[in-house]
Amino acid sequence: MITIPEFETMLYSKEGSFLSPVKNVAVIKMNRLDALNSINDQFLNDLVAAIDEAEKDPDVRTIVIASAHDKVFCTGADLKTAQTFLGKPDEVEPLLKDGIAAIDRIAKSPKPVIAAIHGLCLGGGTEIALASDIRICETEAKIGTPEVSLGLIPSWGGCVRLPRIVGLGKAMEIILTGGQVTADEALHMGLVSKVVPKEELLSQAMWYGAKLGGNAPVALKWAKEATHLAFDGDYATNHEFQVKAGMACFGTKDLSEGISALFEKRRGKFTGE
Repeated sequence: MITIPEFETMLYSKEGSFLSPVKNVAVIKMNRLDALNSINDQFLNDLVAAIDEAEKDPDVRTIVIASAHDKVFCTGADLKTAQTFLGKPDEVEPLLKDGIAAIDRIAKSPKPVIAAIHGLCLGGGTEIALASDIRICETEAKIGTPEVSLGLIPSWGGCVRLPRIVGLGKAMEIILTGGQVTADEALHMGLVSKVVPKEELLSQAMWYGAKLGGNAPVALKWAKEATHLAFDGDYATNHEFQVKAGMACFGTKDLSEGISALFEKRRGKFTGE
């Protein structure tokens, strides 16, 4: 019997699709409803544990991060927790580092992560979305980084990831104004890949999950890592990594299956080997 893990601030499930005979998409829904999905220590711990669960499950090919709240994706750091650190800059260091490490787990996961954004997505919630590989949102979503209006900065990765995604000028505008962008504005600047009606958001995220999950897992892992390196190293280092990753792909059964499937005009059946 398969046991689905339970978390205090996350709902975890495995979902299937018409493209897969097994439930190969892990759906993680933020579920700290009474606090508008604001982020505290338990939230960070549960997020990491849920991602760990998805990563170790051989059936899971992709991960969707969504919200169980009807009007909120995530409102960022819990300000009640933040208040306890006022005047104690040295004591807040572990919380800042833990937040970066937890959100980095999304970006560094070998499995693709899709963020399904609805309602308010602010601060740390935006940073969770930015760490995801694909972001989609519903038509009424509002995405922002209000930290400077409170006397903070987006310190869980937002100042690094946002300019890489939307460009320096637009990132400066969003971060320094502390404002919010609409779904259409987010789409126009490339912050999200698609805008859909709210009732279609999760099904669209699942479509992405199934589409990506139908590709070769080893190739997805290497492709994700190689693409992230585009912002981290020089050309020579990145090209060297791509050569090594390409060589690794040639050592997999999946590549043989993928080529055979193409010649035989059928869908590839990848095993991650």
